[in-house]
Amino acid sequence: MASAAMSTLSLGSSHLNKQLRLGASSLAADHVSGFSSARPAPLMCCFLGHASGSSSHWQAVKLRSRRPWPRAGAGSRIVARAGGYKVAILGAAGGIGQPLSLLIKMSPLVSALHLYDIADVEGVTADLGHCNTPAKVAGFTGQEELAGCLAGADVVVIPAGVPRKPGMTRDDLFGINAGIVKELVEAVADHAPGALIHIISNPVNSTVPIAAELLKQKGVYDPRKLFGVTTLDVVRANTFVAEKKNLPLADVDVPVVGGHAGATILPLLSKARPKTSFTDEEVEELTARIQNAGTEVVEAKAGGGSATLSMAYAAARFIEASLRGLDGDGDVYECSYVPSQAVPELPFFASRVKLGRDGVEEVVAAELRGLTDFEARALEALKPQLKASIDKGVAYAQQQPAVAMS
Repeated sequence: MASAAMSTLSLGSSHLNKQLRLGASSLAADHVSGFSSARPAPLMCCFLGHASGSSSHWQAVKLRSRRPWPRAGAGSRIVARAGGYKVAILGAAGGIGQPLSLLIKMSPLVSALHLYDIADVEGVTADLGHCNTPAKVAGFTGQEELAGCLAGADVVVIPAGVPRKPGMTRDDLFGINAGIVKELVEAVADHAPGALIHIISNPVNSTVPIAAELLKQKGVYDPRKLFGVTTLDVVRANTFVAEKKNLPLADVDVPVVGGHAGATILPLLSKARPKTSFTDEEVEELTARIQNAGTEVVEAKAGGGSATLSMAYAAARFIEASLRGLDGDGDVYECSYVPSQAVPELPFFASRVKLGRDGVEEVVAAELRGLTDFEARALEALKPQLKASIDKGVAYAQQQPAVAMS
């Protein structure tokens, strides 16, 4: 597995009962109940609960300029009641893994957070252990401790791998990251076969098919429980559209379908909420920016890494949505790259999905109907590229059969 410095990946929901507005000096919301693709909520940096505990959702937050934080022992504290779910993050010491671990440590749905990497995870574990949120953190280093990390996990998240550098495509990462994903998915199959598996490691268009083939070989494949985390494409689309059209960010929701690399990323601007009109030039400009946003970050960091903070935020949003589905919330939708029949010739495809107690309850293929001419052409154009990436992943897994992990 890659070193901790290499355990970074590019890439990288519940409703707001009232519109959440972010300003330079104030943040107000009547209730934040998680992350939702219908109305995505920004991740809060605290939980405001009471000594008696809080509900299993992100709690109400009211911050005003010049208003001090409540004193310890006052009416509310920066604590939350832990839920009952165990999350394992594989690659937790990396550029995505560290901020993602912090965000998941803050979730009131998580009671246990297991962190795995091949090095440096002890420091991350100690650091997070000082945060006064109830989720218990444990660190696991090296392959000999991987089984212990995975034991009893409800959700396994895989951000491990090498990051992109300037001039690299996501496919350039295949040679290294495919092997990392293979090793980790085999361990999940052996030690947490019922867990939801969230794959961040690039190229997602190929690593998710690799995982599927390995799980089939192990006899534990459940297509409802395997996800490629493409939430960052939605997060970017929402941000860019809100900026372009001067819309309240909390109201904007743009479904993004296809895959997670370049032209395979297809934002459906015609399906954006609120209903918004775009000129042909705006559609082309926004689509190109969303498709190339990862490269925008890679180049801006000038060799210093890829999209780590935005990816961690997007992954936390998707994990929170998955946990809310497991917890029985009946209204949880997010876009994800999953095994699908939405496009018959593509066995994996990113679509909006409904999340429930067993993972994917429904793939919302209806959003692929009634596309604009631009979107329909783009969909046809992405199919050969996405199919090639899928086939590449399947071929790799079949040539590298799964082995038992101790």
